[in-house]
Amino acid sequence: MMAPMMLRTAVETPLVLDEPTRALLDSVAADPLAPRGVGIQAPGGHGKSALLQELARVYRRAGATVLEGSPEPGDEVDPDAVLLVDDAHLLDDARLRELRRLAETRRCRLFVAYRPWPRPAGLVELAELFKRDGRPLLLCPFTREQTATLLAGVTDLGDPARLAEFVQQQTNGVPRDVDRLVRALRAGPNGAPGRQPLEVPQSVVLQFGSDLEDLDPDVRRLLLAAATGVELPVDLLGALLGQSPEAVDELLSAAKATGLLGPDDRLAPIARRAVAALSPATQRSGVWQRVAELQRQRGGPVLPLVRSLLAAGIAGGAPAETFELAAEEALPDDPALAAELFAASAAAGRPAAARQALAAALAGDLDSALRLADRLVAAPAPADRADGATVAATALAHRGHLGRSAELYRWSGTASSLAFAVIAAIGVGQPDALELPDGSAGGGPGAGAPPTMLASTALLMARGVRETLTGVPTAALSALVQASALLEPAGRAVLLPDSPAALAALTALHCGELEIGERVLERAIAARLGAPLMSRRHLLLQAWILMVRGRTGAAAESLAKATAGSRPLESRDLLFATALEMGIARRNSDLPALQRGWGHALEAIVRHPVDLFTLLPLGEFAIAAARLGDLNRLGPYLREAQLLLDRLGQPALWATPLHWSGLHAAILAEEPTVADQHVAALTAAAGHSRYAAVVAAAAESWVEVLRGVVDPVRVEAAARGLHAAGLYWDGARLAGQAAIRTSDRRAMTTLLDCARVLQGRPAGHKGAPPTGETGTGQVADAIAAPSESRLSEREQEVAELVLAGLTYKQIGDRLFISAKTVEHHVARMRSRLNCANRSELLARLRVIVADRSSGEPVRPPWPKRPAP
Repeated sequence: MMAPMMLRTAVETPLVLDEPTRALLDSVAADPLAPRGVGIQAPGGHGKSALLQELARVYRRAGATVLEGSPEPGDEVDPDAVLLVDDAHLLDDARLRELRRLAETRRCRLFVAYRPWPRPAGLVELAELFKRDGRPLLLCPFTREQTATLLAGVTDLGDPARLAEFVQQQTNGVPRDVDRLVRALRAGPNGAPGRQPLEVPQSVVLQFGSDLEDLDPDVRRLLLAAATGVELPVDLLGALLGQSPEAVDELLSAAKATGLLGPDDRLAPIARRAVAALSPATQRSGVWQRVAELQRQRGGPVLPLVRSLLAAGIAGGAPAETFELAAEEALPDDPALAAELFAASAAAGRPAAARQALAAALAGDLDSALRLADRLVAAPAPADRADGATVAATALAHRGHLGRSAELYRWSGTASSLAFAVIAAIGVGQPDALELPDGSAGGGPGAGAPPTMLASTALLMARGVRETLTGVPTAALSALVQASALLEPAGRAVLLPDSPAALAALTALHCGELEIGERVLERAIAARLGAPLMSRRHLLLQAWILMVRGRTGAAAESLAKATAGSRPLESRDLLFATALEMGIARRNSDLPALQRGWGHALEAIVRHPVDLFTLLPLGEFAIAAARLGDLNRLGPYLREAQLLLDRLGQPALWATPLHWSGLHAAILAEEPTVADQHVAALTAAAGHSRYAAVVAAAAESWVEVLRGVVDPVRVEAAARGLHAAGLYWDGARLAGQAAIRTSDRRAMTTLLDCARVLQGRPAGHKGAPPTGETGTGQVADAIAAPSESRLSEREQEVAELVLAGLTYKQIGDRLFISAKTVEHHVARMRSRLNCANRSELLARLRVIVADRSSGEPVRPPWPKRPAP
């Protein structure tokens, strides 16, 4: 049932009534002379007094005499008067007998309000008399809908719907508390109305003092126990209060009758805060610590209790074991809190450095984790040394020191650590790491170790990574995806150097299986695999897949989500995040963003050593460096990457994307010989996988296009192959590059339509592409007819060199002007030709230059390949 309530002084709206209460008031208004006896039952604060006041108003409007209060025994009561009695549960036996005598006449108009507890015998008998005319009227808290109706007219606190949700959540709809909270919110700071943030004012908490001060001591202790947030079974309360189960039931009834404890034996947030704040500190501390002790003894959860202790600032007196148990409970969902609680346990005399180090690492606080782990590595206990080595190895892996990480994992000696050591060693190109640990046989480190979920997962991960070197991509992906699925049930509290989902996504990116990569990352994010330590990596790889697909807007959103928060990025995550920024800027033709980000990119490269699992960002940096004319700065890192791949036998899965990036860097740097070398490497690896074959064919076609040889059929097949492999942006760009370099207008139109389709737009569409989801190299739409706008001679010269693929600096050197002047010329041409972006400008310039040259193609910047 819903509660009748009226908060007219706080909220100037009509009464909010439920159906039975509205029916009672309507019947009184329709026939005010009819005799009636009505019992009104509700806990404190639920509107009994307000309802009696409304009944008095209705009767007085009808001309009736209204008497309020219980008559003294023997007093004569006017039989025509209306008698309204409040708080009948507090009346003595004599007054209750007098009310019963009046009710027995069945001629009076009598309304009696009372709480459900206490229930003196006289009140029980009176309630039975009222049942002759129907059940007592029961008043209940507001529903969400009633609270929203009540506050619909309150606009000075912002959105009424938001206000109603906040008030309902804080009060659980108890009318007294709704009234108090809304009044305080409307008063605002210093009593002035305002739109302050929706927070519970301290003045509201203080108003609960009158509700608490006269409570029975055992009821107050019960409320304090409820304020811990711990589930309160009768046996726990009995032990806490030293009472029998029957007595506990009576105390629960008494607490609920106050309106503070809800029918579910829980306190509303505002009442919970008031009980904790207004109870004596010694009483509160004693009750809460006793609850903690009882919870430990019965094996119940203690984390809610400890959270309350921390919030109240009295956690220091709790036993060390309580903190330790609470920390273990917090570890899967809140490792940062778990680390804090493990530290409190240690301060209280129960050392927990190993678990504290684990919790700190899971929370992403690698500085604290490394400090603790370093001490553990030198500890006398072998188990502590192993735990410390594992934590340190994991932290170092996230910071790019895979070689040292592999050493520590081997030294740790557990089955999972030995498997992780294999992965780390492969990452730095150590070919002797291909032997996987086998815990099933004796004689070696980790031999005979229990086959835990983590150990099984680590072994699958190591096998999957090894398969990327020597096997087919599908076998590697299968092992890694299985490892991720195996770890999902317990993966929130597992410390990982890299998650199986991240390795699966990396493998998928390197072999063009982007859908598999997307799905495994989605599952890992939903399962919170690897705790906060791995969450950023999963989001960054998700953003990378979006970027590769050409969805730069969505990629930027995922990148922003990954980098949000106050915790700084670790070096591996920073490398990917910075590469994403550069890659998105490049695909959006945002040269200023590339220039701004290049310094940060160099810093990220310097901070993180080259390893097998960071070749994707290295390749992206190479293209950006070539675009900015600074490729030489990356030379040492690119050579190190090639040496690493050489040590591992040039595995095609890892080498192919790096050669693909190297090809584009060579194209931008105008290094035909280097580009041919990358094409040769890609062609040699074409038989490794479908992805390798696709990029090899595209590489050959791309270089031929740059040499002025445009075979529309071959180019379109290569572009569509790239699109099918997930490289949407690259496919559209290849078709666009060919379109602006062919002199065949029919071929140009065909390739333009192909580029549009690969961008996800209909062929021949004239509108601009969707904002944020396309990038540089995408082709102009308004190319069907040459522009009537004329370019100056200097602009014609600049246009020809822009179409030839030269950078602003290179154009400036040829024309003996500054790169800034070239940029101004290009900006003026874009404005004059009304081009929405650089891609459209290139296509329009191609038409203008082609018309001026009577159909002759733009002179290619590269020489033909020498004859074999």
